[in-house]
Amino acid sequence: MDGVGERAVEGGARGGERVRLVPWAEPDLWLLRRTNSPGMTAHLGGPETEEQLAARHRRYADPAPGRMYRVTLADGGETVGSIGYWQRTWQGAEVWETGWAVLPEFQGRGLAVRAARAVREAARAEGTHRCLHAFPGVDHAASNAVCRGAGFALLGQADFEYPKGHWIRSNDWRVDLEKGD
Repeated sequence: MDGVGERAVEGGARGGERVRLVPWAEPDLWLLRRTNSPGMTAHLGGPETEEQLAARHRRYADPAPGRMYRVTLADGGETVGSIGYWQRTWQGAEVWETGWAVLPEFQGRGLAVRAARAVREAARAEGTHRCLHAFPGVDHAASNAVCRGAGFALLGQADFEYPKGHWIRSNDWRVDLEKGD
């Protein structure tokens, strides 16, 4: 597997499930629709319109620079969610940012942590930026736990705009991609 193709990561103590990152493709719009529920978007400003989903799908299919993925179980190929990384200017520097969504029926199994570790390695292989950041809301316990479990370091809190016009208090988690952790 190469840095821009599929990536697999070994699972941990919870049943040994492995995940695979599959580059986002045209048929994956259904996954955006599945993750567009009020419960799945509560920390992201709420559900998007169909037009917003279509625009997001186009960005996911060609996120220049960066890459979006559909997360699947390595054994069987069942889709469990999405993850990716994209470029952002943060505190005067160009960095990678990451974000993810895991379908409700697959939550609580450590799959997001495994996907975050895999996307960290994909961003590292890209070699463009030194740091990968994640900005979950301070009150989003699950996403903060994913950051912790995937080896990100908590730098502190920051006001963060997402979506445009909607400000939230976020934690700033970072991985230094030049270190071999």
